[in-house]
Amino acid sequence: MKIAIIGSRGYPYVYSGYETFVNEVAPKLHAMRIEVHVYCHKPLFKIKPKQFNGIYLHYIPCIKSKSLGQLSNSFLSTVHAISCKYDALLYVNSANGIFGFLTKLFRIKTAINVDGIEWLRPKWKGLGAKVFYFSSRMATKWMDVIITDAEEMRKVYLEEFKTDSKVIAYGANVRYSTQPELIKKWDLNVNDYYLIVGRLIPDNNALLIIKEFIQSVSKKKLVIVGDVPYEDEYARNIKLIQDERLIFTGYITKSDELAELYHHCFAYFHGHEFGGTNPTLLKALAYGCAVIALDTVFSREVLKNGEYGLFFTKKDRCLSSQIQEIEENDSSLIALREKSRNRIVENYTWDKIAGQYFELINRIAKPN
Repeated sequence: MKIAIIGSRGYPYVYSGYETFVNEVAPKLHAMRIEVHVYCHKPLFKIKPKQFNGIYLHYIPCIKSKSLGQLSNSFLSTVHAISCKYDALLYVNSANGIFGFLTKLFRIKTAINVDGIEWLRPKWKGLGAKVFYFSSRMATKWMDVIITDAEEMRKVYLEEFKTDSKVIAYGANVRYSTQPELIKKWDLNVNDYYLIVGRLIPDNNALLIIKEFIQSVSKKKLVIVGDVPYEDEYARNIKLIQDERLIFTGYITKSDELAELYHHCFAYFHGHEFGGTNPTLLKALAYGCAVIALDTVFSREVLKNGEYGLFFTKKDRCLSSQIQEIEENDSSLIALREKSRNRIVENYTWDKIAGQYFELINRIAKPN
């Protein structure tokens, strides 16, 4: 069995959700005796081995542009893949749905992981949103299998595009603290701070959370991990907010440092609004956090309708009031921390995810 993965930045380049997915799933599929080829963004790799950890790598050029970089890489990768006689192609990112006409034309079995509701995200407003919506629709027309990472996302595709999908969630690895002293880098103590992790973009709602936190009388700190890799007014305005309890770390590239921040926070605030199974939410659970999430159908699915987390809304003073309540009585947070990892073991291990992709690939790659 020979497959190719197209649409990520590459392997073993770990940057965000798609790359983490490839980094976790590709080696597991290789261990299951599938020959895996990963298409990579050539400019991102100084060293370009043809093979790494048993995974075959192809370095493809791309246009250096926020909007065209991925599309240009995926188009050229698809053209290359057409001649390679793969048994199946696996795309990630719904923007790549437009290339389904090529795979359909050349009768290549194809699946695509469409991720979230990209056309609703504020950063893709205007033309970008229309491109994502069109590409998502075309994926449902041309590609053999649509993969959604949550049951609630499956419902979105059924309602919006009248197309069913195979639900295969994202995954996470359970982890425990090994170097608690690392949080001293930011002058932090265990359970003495709240945590936000994510890009500073509108649909992650960091601004809402920060404003609600400032309105509270909490004496704890709020640590904001993340930024955006480009000049942006929204992110800049967030970082200009003055309050002695706020700590902006920017990007944290050392995984051990980030892990310890998760391990020892009083609670993790999850404000992500669009998408299915969110990687940072799973990581918070896998690292033993008490989670307080924006009330969305996606967060409710992951947190099992409140069994594994608390919820807040966008209503004024909702979160600030909740902060006061949990600081007066933190028994609910203690209970959540004690069982949070159980949710990962129950449903979101990478071994389970890889096994589901193995079954899917074997199913679609069989000749008609």
